[in-house]
Formats: sequence, C-alpha cells, structure tokens
Amino acid sequence: MPEDIGSTVPRRQLGRLLRQFRTEAGVTLDAAAEALEYSRQKIWRIESGMGSVRVLDVKAMCELYGVSSEMTETMRALAVETRSKGWWHTYGDVVPSWFELYVGLESAADQLRCHEESLIPDLFQTREYAQEIHRLNRPQASEEERGRAVEFRMHRQSLLARATPAAPRVRQILSEAVLRRVVGGSAPMTMQLQRLIDIGALPNVSIRVLPLAAGPPPGAAAGSFVILDFPAARGGRTAAEPSVVYSESLTGAFYLDKPDDLAAYEQTWQGIDRLALDEGDSVDLMKKIIGELRHD
Repeated sequence: MPEDIGSTVPRRQLGRLLRQFRTEAGVTLDAAAEALEYSRQKIWRIESGMGSVRVLDVKAMCELYGVSSEMTETMRALAVETRSKGWWHTYGDVVPSWFELYVGLESAADQLRCHEESLIPDLFQTREYAQEIHRLNRPQASEEERGRAVEFRMHRQSLLARATPAAPRVRQILSEAVLRRVVGGSAPMTMQLQRLIDIGALPNVSIRVLPLAAGPPPGAAAGSFVILDFPAARGGRTAAEPSVVYSESLTGAFYLDKPDDLAAYEQTWQGIDRLALDEGDSVDLMKKIIGELRHD
C-alpha cells in the first residue's frame, strides 16, 4: 500500500483554483462571503489550503464564480481528497499546526533542496542528538512529551528510504559550523557525524558541506531554508504543484511560492551550490572532524 501522504497538496491545489476562479469572475472576498453567507475567514482558509473542504461548499462557490461543469467535477474530487489524514496527525499533541503543513508538503515532494546553518537537519539526526536538541528548545516539556516529539522525528526519517511513492531526492548543503557545533558531547557527536556519512551513501541523498573558508555565500541573509519541488500532476488533472520555499523560526514558519520569491531563493541556492565541497571532499571533512572529536 502506498504511504498515506495526506491532504496537504489537494487542499493547496483546490484553494488556488477557487481563488483563481473568484478573481477571474471579478468577485471580491467580501462579496463572495456575503453571497454565500460564509464568513470572510472561512473563504480565506479554504483558498489558503488550511483545512478540509466540503463538497457542498465547492459546488456553491463554483456556481457563484460561473465555473464549468467539467472543472467543477474536478474540484469536487479534490474536495474529497482534502479529508484524508497523513500519519503525522497522530502526533498532533506534540507537533504545532504550522509544522504539520510542512510535513505534508515534505511527504508529497519529489525533491528537497536544503541549506542548513545551525543544526543537523531533522531527517538526519540520531535519537540522542534529537533528544538533546528538544531538551534545549523545550526545557519545560515532560519526558513523555519529549519522547513523543523524538518518535515523531524518527518516523519522519522513514521518508528517506520510502518505497511507495518513491523516496524523494534530497540535496542537503550544511555549513561547516553545523558539523563543528558539538551537541551532547564528543561521543554522541561522533555517532551523529558517522550517521551523516552513512545516510549520504543512499542513492537518493546528497550531503555536501559549505566550508567556513568559503566566506559568506550569496544571499547569506536567507539563513536556513528548504526548497520543495513536486512531481507532475497525476493524469494532468490539475496544474503541477509549484515549488515552495520553507523557512522556520522557534515559533512559526513562512511558506513562499510566488515566482519572484522562488527566483530569489533559486539564485541563492545556485550560489551556495557553487561554493560547497563535492560529496567526496565533504565526507573527508566529516571524517577529519570525527578524528578531532575522538582525540579530545
């Protein structure tokens, strides 16, 4: 059975289509809310892909916007898909809602291009490293909450070796500072760096290092980010999901998919990609740092 990748992409696709048809019909958000007797917030949430959508609501909105019967049926089918839930919903007690959206996109993507400046990324962390980071970020959390949060992170890592749908291609570039920032002591950090080397050997994973000696990369102000690219739409039923840039803070995140934003981050990625060591030299640097840790 294919892994359940949830409803995130259908929700976003449906929301974009409804916003597009509302705009083309010359109907404002307030006018639509008044005509449909909905709250303005409800329509905004539907168009933003923030939750499941009733087929009845899609039918009413399509009638108001003058959408063709064929396209209405396509959108009704998408509405049905918005009701499915991904595996991550069972961890809702320890996963903030703003991050659930990312996990849904991550599960649906066929390529992740990631730049990290501060920490080993979630998908590559050992259990010990993940526990220590959660302890630092959430010192008030109970042991039970911490255990659930770490289990969630470990579950996410199954993405890297997923069989159906095929595991995404992951291109990770890490600042050298990430490798040298010791978390949990020398022995756990040695294990973590060895795990990076092992994961980097997977056919769909590339892990490279941006050396400190290279200086600040182009677009350094961007900080850590992920560019998520998606496969072509199934059967050409709807347009392909556009790429999304994701970046997070301690209490939230932003998602960018406008062409100008994507172009800026694409340019930044290209600059970082040019400065990063190749995979072989990156492994050599990780082994060098492991040697230094063992002699501390």
